[in-house]
Amino acid sequence: MLKIENLFKSYGDNEVLKGINFQVNKGEIVTIIGPSGSGKSTLLRSINFLEDANAGTLNIDDLHIDMATPSRKDMMKARRKAAMVFQNYNLFKNKTALENISEGLIISLNMKKKEADQISRGLLKQVGLAEFEDSMPSQLSGGQQQRVGIARAMALKPNVILFDEPTSALDPELVGEVLQVIKDLAKEDITMIIVTHEMEFAKEVADRVIFMDQGIIAHEGKPDEVFDKMDNKRLQSFLRKVG
Repeated sequence: MLKIENLFKSYGDNEVLKGINFQVNKGEIVTIIGPSGSGKSTLLRSINFLEDANAGTLNIDDLHIDMATPSRKDMMKARRKAAMVFQNYNLFKNKTALENISEGLIISLNMKKKEADQISRGLLKQVGLAEFEDSMPSQLSGGQQQRVGIARAMALKPNVILFDEPTSALDPELVGEVLQVIKDLAKEDITMIIVTHEMEFAKEVADRVIFMDQGIIAHEGKPDEVFDKMDNKRLQSFLRKVG
């Protein structure tokens, strides 16, 4: 469904991704954990072509891209198939919650405003924000803004949704509402790759957990294999520190 092969990414002499290979199947939920600087966010941003890879190939269904030399057309196709939910929401500050969602439908799919707004209202309802469609981002809490961001990612019906630390910018009391929305999505057979520092959430929601360390996938498996039956000393050390 989504397959990455031999993905490399460096910033000067700093090699951040060192030949990443992994695959996510349709309907699968994969959580990615690991220490800061291990390459987790860079991996997601590379899939969404927000980072320029040095080498690697991306396959999403029938789309095949050389990640080192993507065309603009390929990048746009990839972003439609793999929608991103960002750490810091990335909403248009001068547009309402409804407009933040419908804008992508109007521009990307050439959809009529009336139809786009109707779909967007349904998505706002789905993330529990039906009564906030006319609110500007500045009038919303961080958790509400992130839920608008999730609704926006869902709008184009992507093949996979990429979540880059979706709760890292939130006050602790707002984390739960965003995680609940993601848990609800998990029940709908939506393919997701989630970079997170919330270990209990990673364990609860995932079909498979990937542990990244120093630019490589150091360990992966089902949640109980990673969290309860681990024999990887580096993973044990990481989980003791974050636990």
